[in-house]
Amino acid sequence: MTNNEKDMMHSIFEKIAELDYIKPDDIPNIDLYMDQVTTFMEENLASTKRHDNDKILTKTMINNYAKNKLLPPPEKKRYSREHLLMLIFIYYFKNILSISDIQTLLGPITDKYFKSMTDKDMTYIYQEVFSMEQNQIRYLEKDLLRRFKSAGEIFQNADPEDKDFLHQFSFICLLSFDVYMKKMIIENMIDQMTPQKDETSHHKEKKK
Repeated sequence: MTNNEKDMMHSIFEKIAELDYIKPDDIPNIDLYMDQVTTFMEENLASTKRHDNDKILTKTMINNYAKNKLLPPPEKKRYSREHLLMLIFIYYFKNILSISDIQTLLGPITDKYFKSMTDKDMTYIYQEVFSMEQNQIRYLEKDLLRRFKSAGEIFQNADPEDKDFLHQFSFICLLSFDVYMKKMIIENMIDQMTPQKDETSHHKEKKK
């Protein structure tokens, strides 16, 4: 591994170390107005930004989520703790899934756990899901090193001045293929959640 490659991997692991999910105890137990919601999300998810001027969630985004029934409407223009938990899930999903897929995935969660009067509520769902975080980060670091090593085993006969770039290129291709395959698997699982809906749509199309 060259010095440039060591620096690159060090930078990647530093970025991973900076990432952290919003802990349930950090989420306010009082209802918030829109400006307070966007400020809260901006402050607590800043480490996930690619560029400093990127926006985490805007008023327009949140309004669109409510319009598309991804998010229950606010009560008297105020958003509850449950709304914030839903928005965090939406924030992560929106980078890889379509609006309709997110709706399919979160619909049953909203129906049963949003405003639940039992201890199995949105906080329960959130805590259970994100309890996996630390184990996944450790696995990710080991997996990245393994894939980086695999990517470095090709282009052995490349021109010396191109080897660093081609190593990075092959590493990115390997990671991209992994993302592509996992996205396909996720979409297939979501499709399996709505077989009746898909079948109904298919029959309607055949009648046209």
